[in-house]
Amino acid sequence: MTRKSFSSPVIFPPILTVSFVLLLFATPIVAAHDYRDALRKSVLFFEGQRSGKLPPDQRLKWRRDSALRDGSTAGVELTGGYYDAGDNVKFGFPMAFTTTLLAWSIIDFARNMGPNLKNAVKAVRWSTDYLFKATSKPGVVYRVHVAGETAADLAAASIVFRSRYPAYSRCSTLMTSTGVPRAAACTLQFARLPASKRRGYREYIVKNEVVLRAGDTINEFGWDNNHAGINVLISKVNYILEDNPLGMSYMVGYGSRFPRRIHHRGSSLLSVATHPGRIGCKAGSPYFLSLNPNPNLLVGAVVGGPNVSDSFPDSRLGL
Repeated sequence: MTRKSFSSPVIFPPILTVSFVLLLFATPIVAAHDYRDALRKSVLFFEGQRSGKLPPDQRLKWRRDSALRDGSTAGVELTGGYYDAGDNVKFGFPMAFTTTLLAWSIIDFARNMGPNLKNAVKAVRWSTDYLFKATSKPGVVYRVHVAGETAADLAAASIVFRSRYPAYSRCSTLMTSTGVPRAAACTLQFARLPASKRRGYREYIVKNEVVLRAGDTINEFGWDNNHAGINVLISKVNYILEDNPLGMSYMVGYGSRFPRRIHHRGSSLLSVATHPGRIGCKAGSPYFLSLNPNPNLLVGAVVGGPNVSDSFPDSRLGL
């Protein structure tokens, strides 16, 4: 995946939204912002990214069943999981990392999540159900470029499910061996470190600081570089929630002014609920080029923006 510019309302992978969930809890309470509402919308966002057969309690009604034959050409069942960013494709590595981070949020902040906790757990389960399918054949991982991240996801998820779904939690528990590559070992330590009260994991980081690059100065945190997860994560969310020169929210659906023309196929095309007919790949161009707001509101999505001069063109064409 190529890195996308911050000068247009492109939807980043769910990673950005789940990182926002973490930061909500790390931010001092300021009366000017409704963090409870921002948290609810951050969790709701995942329902707009769902692939596969949707459950009866799906809240974003414009998203419907999709990709119900995934894996059929290989004779396996790979429906479910999450679409990546604004595309109709599933990338296992970013999905696994996103779920690891969301599971981490639940492990550390469940008591503060209130009524959002139930839906956050469901969001983790939607991903792990898919990743179980992708790893069901011994020695094979379908659609996942780095098995270590999947192991990290399931390890963190097993802690989330331990008291809620004990049998499922035991299935989620994966052990790593001395033969695991350095990157995978780092990923697994990242998943375990915040979740465990044992000193062993922290001591492992300290003893292997050079190998794991735990002491590096890292200025990014994402699916392809999670070293910052074993450093100290310091950031703010108020800028995203309207405390910026434009006075707008970069979270869709939060506040009175937010991006309306996000670069997201599912959000910008007519829902099958209102347009049952097929819309081919090229047939989507008129919707992409339209100056009208997206017909489907992807509540909770955090967009990439603005540029270095705090300008933000609310357009799908800015890539």
